Amino acid sequence: MEINSIILTAGGVLLGLILGFIIAKVLEKNKASKLIREAKRSASNILKEANSEGESIKKDKILQAKEKFIELKAEHEKVILSRDKKMAEAEKRIRDKESQISNELSKEKKLNASLESKQKDYNHRLEILNKKQDELEKLHKSQVQQLEVISSLSAEEAKEQLIESLKGEAKNDAMAYIQGALEEAKMTAEQDAKKIIINTIQRIGTEEAVDNCVSVFNIESDDVKGRIIGREGRNIRAIEAATGVEIIVDDTPEAIILSCFDSVRREIARLSLHKLVTDGRIHPARIEEIVKKTQKQIEQEIIEVGKRTVIDLGIHNLHPELIKTVGRMKYRSSYGQNLLQHSREVAKLCGVMAAELGLNPKLAKRAGLLHDIGKVPDAEADMETPHAILGMQWAEKYNEKDDVCNAIGAHHDEIEMKSLLAPIIQVCDAISGARPGARRQVLDSYIQRLKDLEDIAFGFNGVKKAYAIQAGRELRVIVESEKVNDDVAADLSFNISQKIQTDMTYPGQVKVTVIRETRAVNIAK
Repeated sequence: MEINSIILTAGGVLLGLILGFIIAKVLEKNKASKLIREAKRSASNILKEANSEGESIKKDKILQAKEKFIELKAEHEKVILSRDKKMAEAEKRIRDKESQISNELSKEKKLNASLESKQKDYNHRLEILNKKQDELEKLHKSQVQQLEVISSLSAEEAKEQLIESLKGEAKNDAMAYIQGALEEAKMTAEQDAKKIIINTIQRIGTEEAVDNCVSVFNIESDDVKGRIIGREGRNIRAIEAATGVEIIVDDTPEAIILSCFDSVRREIARLSLHKLVTDGRIHPARIEEIVKKTQKQIEQEIIEVGKRTVIDLGIHNLHPELIKTVGRMKYRSSYGQNLLQHSREVAKLCGVMAAELGLNPKLAKRAGLLHDIGKVPDAEADMETPHAILGMQWAEKYNEKDDVCNAIGAHHDEIEMKSLLAPIIQVCDAISGARPGARRQVLDSYIQRLKDLEDIAFGFNGVKKAYAIQAGRELRVIVESEKVNDDVAADLSFNISQKIQTDMTYPGQVKVTVIRETRAVNIAK
């Protein structure tokens, strides 16, 4: 009973499962068919949409293509129009040129016709002129023959007499004209020269310095003298041997005398003594060390002085060796005048005078500064060569300009002057040397020179009194009015000046003034 019920239950369940499966399959099939129908509907919709969209795109593309075609067509029409316009302009220019050429051709034809007519007229006139010239020559020959018959002279003889008479007259006129021109030029030149020189001297002022052959080294006490002398004089001998300077230790209180003609060596000795005394260690080895250091210091100072000098004067591109030579001028003297100060003064004078004359002032300053470099000794220099020639050779060696070299070599007339700078250097050198107090002279030689000036004047007849004044720059001569007239006074002044020039040597110029006066004295009672 139980088994049957179980079988029936299992059969029912199995039947239910089969029915459920069949029902599920039917439902699934219905669902699939529904999905297929929906897919077909959506596909048809998509196709419709795609067709409509394609139609719209096709219409847009057609419209765009038409618009592009219209634009291209418009651009093409513009290009064609511009080309046609250019062709029309070119044709117009060609027509204008053709008309211009035709006008020029017509003008040229007219000019040729006018030229031919003028040429015919010229030939006609030339023929007439030749005929008249032949007639004039025949008439001139006949007149010359008549004159020869009347004057009993040939044409050549008459011409010579006329030339001689005209030559003499022309010579007299020319001499008078030349004399007047020379006097006028002399007056003008003297005035201009005086003006330029006076302005130059007034504008340039400098302090004059006199260098001696000795220097004084001041010390704090006389005890230092013994230390400088050293044991048995070994220190002082070492200093003299190292510097080449004579050291004089005498009774002068708190001072030692350094004697040497070379101011550079004196300065080295003075600075070395100062360092030794300040340091306190004075012995031969220390002395040699200090002297060597001081020599290097002085050499550097010489270069610095040269550089400062050329910078102050505005001189550029000067060779280093020439700069060093300029610095060494500080320790040299000429006739008691410091050589560097003299050269600086000459350079300034030359610059001012060159500017007044319209020349190059920078070049004149350069030549003025270097004009006495031959006075600075050099180990390789020939001492027998004049300092002007030696300076010129150094300037040429260091590639100075020809005008500068010639001015240096010619400022004492050793060579010919070839430029206007040379006389300017010569004049400015004389001005600087002739300044009152510029150059130191021994009193006896100075007095003797003044006496010689007066003696030269007394050597001429008619001289009553003679006075050398203005430090020998002027000789004033008073003559006897009864023995010397005005013409003789002028000749006497010239003769005395020539006598001074040939018999004496002196810096600068000496002015000779002859005074002649007549006095009439009566006494009323």
